Amino acid sequence: MSIRLIAKELYRLQQEVAKLEKELVGAPAERIEALHDELRKKRAERDRMRRALNGSKDG
Repeated sequence: MSIRLIAKELYRLQQEVAKLEKELVGAPAERIEALHDELRKKRAERDRMRRALNGSKDG
């Protein structure tokens, strides 16, 4: 994957994480667990993309 595509994907994931964090603040109690799970997955995906981008810049 090119650096440009990785950067675009990283940006998209950062936006999704921010959206989920905001959604979590005002979420009803029955939705909190599902949002936490989704947020955890998106953060992990974002962190993988960040490492991929950093690795491709170094190499």
